[in-house]
Amino acid sequence: MYKNILIPVDNSDCSDWAIDMGIKLAKGFGSEITGNHVYAAKLHDDRFRQMESDLPEEYQDEKEIEHQRNIHDVLITKGLKLISDSFVDTLELRCKEENIPSHRSLPEGKNYREIVNDIQENNYDLTIIGFTGLGKVASSTIGSVCERVVRRVDKTDIIVTKKEPKLEGTVLVGIDGSHESFAAMETAINLHKTFGVKIEGVAVFDPDFHNVAFKSLEGALSEEAGKIFKFKEQEKLHSEVIDKGLAKIYEAHLKRSVMIAVKNGVEVKETILAGKPYDEIIKYVEKTKPSLLIIGKRGFHADEGLDIGNNAENLLRSCDCNIMLINRKYEGKLSYSGHSVKKLHWTDDATAKLHRAPKFVHKMIIKMVNEYAVEKGYEEINADVIDEAREYLGIG
Repeated sequence: MYKNILIPVDNSDCSDWAIDMGIKLAKGFGSEITGNHVYAAKLHDDRFRQMESDLPEEYQDEKEIEHQRNIHDVLITKGLKLISDSFVDTLELRCKEENIPSHRSLPEGKNYREIVNDIQENNYDLTIIGFTGLGKVASSTIGSVCERVVRRVDKTDIIVTKKEPKLEGTVLVGIDGSHESFAAMETAINLHKTFGVKIEGVAVFDPDFHNVAFKSLEGALSEEAGKIFKFKEQEKLHSEVIDKGLAKIYEAHLKRSVMIAVKNGVEVKETILAGKPYDEIIKYVEKTKPSLLIIGKRGFHADEGLDIGNNAENLLRSCDCNIMLINRKYEGKLSYSGHSVKKLHWTDDATAKLHRAPKFVHKMIIKMVNEYAVEKGYEEINADVIDEAREYLGIG
């Protein structure tokens, strides 16, 4: 599946775990590995020049300063290059022992920027990076290099190592209806076929947030504004969708992901949770101890240009396991039965009925009703088809 893996290394614990993960995956998938370490010779040179005014008087002569600059430049450049070589040497030795083809990338510059440039300019399909680096202190949450790289990379999938990697036991896959989450399930299937891991799909719906939002409006709207907004009618309709519909919607997303596995002859455990998605997954990970969490880097509601979704960001920071962020969209067929789904025309009365539901669920309803209509053989979607689909799916 992954043929070209990049591993930024810095001799920290998390970096060593990234190497361990890369070796395991490369052996299973027949991959090549490139070790990357960025050295900052220019940065040290700039700092030396900033300190020149504080040098002793005997070094203030222009020729002497230039001489010291040259000595410093040679020592720092060579020294940092030797350190970089030694970090990557460790990785290459491991690769040699396992008969894995390896390469090295030793750019000079700002660490996160050069790692991102390396990824964007080369043919890697997976990046494995440590959660924290050598600069970690007791109060550290996430390393700055890791976070900056994760946010900026959209070309490869990314594994962030927080602990010793184990490709055994259960891989947990977060499903939210996005094509990235379905690609996450596809990745888990490949891990199952290669390493024998079990797969559990988990979908989380939040029945509380929008009810809280409506209650906050109740005291904020004037009587006149409440009448214009039709607050009581909206609240009743909203509650029906929330209470009866969200669980069904996310069950359907999970069912679609399971169909991907079924078509590949793979069994998947299904779990539905209620609550704030990232919070529930964090608690579920603490309870079940999966070997890896795989999620889309962006979720179902992501807008164009978003670097990382809210749930992915919070899970990256706080979830106590190794985490894989998927940048790819699933390219296969998606439906409840595994058949290809074409987009049907919506009549005016169907569109009007759709707009009675809260806007935040429109995309989900459109997808689900469209799939229902296609599988029932309808040529277009009208209000009656929506009513059928709502009854079938148990939505309001």
